[in-house]
Amino acid sequence: MVIDLSKSNSLVNQFVSEIRDLKIQKDRLRFRRNIERLGEIVAYEISKTLNYSFRKVETPLGTIDMPLLQEQPVIGTILRAGLPLHNGILNYFDQADNSFISAFRHHHDDGSFEIKLDYMASASIQNKIFIIADPMLATGTSMVLTLKEIYQFGQPSHTHIVSLIASESGIENVRNHLDNFTLWACAIDKELNSKSYIVPGLGDAGDLAFGEKIQN
Repeated sequence: MVIDLSKSNSLVNQFVSEIRDLKIQKDRLRFRRNIERLGEIVAYEISKTLNYSFRKVETPLGTIDMPLLQEQPVIGTILRAGLPLHNGILNYFDQADNSFISAFRHHHDDGSFEIKLDYMASASIQNKIFIIADPMLATGTSMVLTLKEIYQFGQPSHTHIVSLIASESGIENVRNHLDNFTLWACAIDKELNSKSYIVPGLGDAGDLAFGEKIQN
């Protein structure tokens, strides 16, 4: 299932417009905070799909039965660009266990690249709700490889993929290689350019959040 949050009028479109805006995105703090806020919104939307049970809560004046989350999800992110988005989700699922995966584009002299994974530290996801955050779903290859790698260590009951901007071809790639997932996007763009960046997209989310990296 793919859920495009841009299809209904909400503050999602306001925050996405600001992270896209060439002038506004120069303010790194505002850029990171807008991504974090989008993560909070998506976390709230995901929370509506989870399981709850009534528990007794004691107040200074009495007790009340309230529906509370049965189990915290595990929240994962693809380093480094996913950190602000991950933090926004974690703000709402604040007792969740976490997972961190490093995936990067290894560039070749001819201009081509391949996706490489070189680090993972994860809580168990076996039979858990797993939320994986990456702000840009371009080709979808990083997401597919990351999830296939982590699934070797356990199978979640369901996976929620969270991306701020996804490409149509990236979504199709994920659909062709994965199942039992819900993909949450704050916007879906049609094109990828020759370097596999989303158009119009927003540029390099990691560089905009944390500064330009040295490419080796």
